[in-house]
Amino acid sequence: MSDEMTIQSYLEQGGKLTSPDNAPARYRGELMRLMASFVDSELAGAAGFADCINDGPGITERIAASRIVLEKLDHGERVLKLMGDFGADTLRYASHHPWTERVARDADIGAARHGADMRLSVFHYPIEGWIDSVTMNVLMGTAVTIQLEELAGISYQPLADEFRAILPRERRHAELGVEGLRKLLADNSEKPAIEASLAYWTPRVAASFGHAGSKRFDALKRFGLRSRTNDALLAEWRETIGKLLAELGIAR
Repeated sequence: MSDEMTIQSYLEQGGKLTSPDNAPARYRGELMRLMASFVDSELAGAAGFADCINDGPGITERIAASRIVLEKLDHGERVLKLMGDFGADTLRYASHHPWTERVARDADIGAARHGADMRLSVFHYPIEGWIDSVTMNVLMGTAVTIQLEELAGISYQPLADEFRAILPRERRHAELGVEGLRKLLADNSEKPAIEASLAYWTPRVAASFGHAGSKRFDALKRFGLRSRTNDALLAEWRETIGKLLAELGIAR
């Protein structure tokens, strides 16, 4: 980076930062917000799935659920360590919060943050039983994969590296969900419950992509922290889920 080029213009031209030392204040704030949202979502997601492990109909299903919980906690810890580089109190952060806390099942909080953490809104809703956990995992696992593909190219290199390492495991979580859903669909009597669960989770997962026409997007794009709009990511998710459900023979 030349002496004449500001950090802002460097980032706008695709430059990468490798440490907190030369990160502008606004950039640090947006990056911390992004990391907190990911960490809180992984910790809250792990807490929700942990409650469902023993609902699994067999050992294979319980192993899959346990793997998802373990790896989500690991992913949260990886990114939390990077937050520590920016001064976050990582020990207190992870241990002094009710990650299992949920709103009422029939609540509708849209895309709004709720409570004292930065988890995506979808992780505020309770999961009810094994079918519900599998269905939610298929929908949200696909969403996380799309969102991480976007974030794996961000301008803060240490975080981009972590997201690239995390992406294949989160993709596998979604695949485990699809495998579980196929097993459930083998029993035709489970189909109404699956369709009801899809109807419940689809709008809530869609809301996790954020508001259309977000006013913060342009600033995030200039910082190299986003490249595609919320609308574009949501459209990709809807198309991907639509194809998957059609393949599985589920009406929407």
